[in-house]
Amino acid sequence: MLAESLFIVFLGAPGAGKGTQAKLLEKELGLLQISTGDIFRKNLQEESELGLLAKSYMDKGELVPDGVTVAMVKERLSHADCAKGALLDGFPRTVAQAEALADLLADLGKRVALTLYLKVPDEILLQRLSGRWICRNCGAVYHTLFSPPKVAGVCDLCGGELYQRPDDKVETAQNRLRVYFEQTAPVIEYYDRLGLLREIDGTQSIEEVHHALLTAIGEVDCQ
Repeated sequence: MLAESLFIVFLGAPGAGKGTQAKLLEKELGLLQISTGDIFRKNLQEESELGLLAKSYMDKGELVPDGVTVAMVKERLSHADCAKGALLDGFPRTVAQAEALADLLADLGKRVALTLYLKVPDEILLQRLSGRWICRNCGAVYHTLFSPPKVAGVCDLCGGELYQRPDDKVETAQNRLRVYFEQTAPVIEYYDRLGLLREIDGTQSIEEVHHALLTAIGEVDCQ
């Protein structure tokens, strides 16, 4: 159990396994995973004032301003289910958002206690992101690393041809990683300067990564 409310920023590139680990932490610690993607979808679906404002930018092909994103996050963190804290996934993406997060938590009498960075080498991230293949006939999903077909390019179940969606191709994966690191490197440096950053080796097994994350959180919670 956590001694008090604990707000943690969780960073990790696409393919690092952050989603899996966030769900495990949420289940074990009762620390709610707050995803900006989920917040955006909810506001857009409910056509809230903030959702409509965000949509006005998105419809013009423009980036949603930090102020709108921060306002959505602030509204979400004010809910009762965040009383114990939250695991912030996908936010902040910029130093300006990180500074705004510090301000909005201060308004709530809270602060970021820890930033977890799930670090995985680029070559492994590429393997994880670009290894998915799908059967054209029955839709069965394979992965060259985790669940390869018995015969390359052929579905085990129906013998159909396996193909890669554009999102799963190496070139797309490389671009996703490039964008992520360009955006996030300054945020990593920001939290490192504050002494809040803890790097976790994401190449370990799921169980080992989970244990390392719990250890890092336990050290902060005992301070």
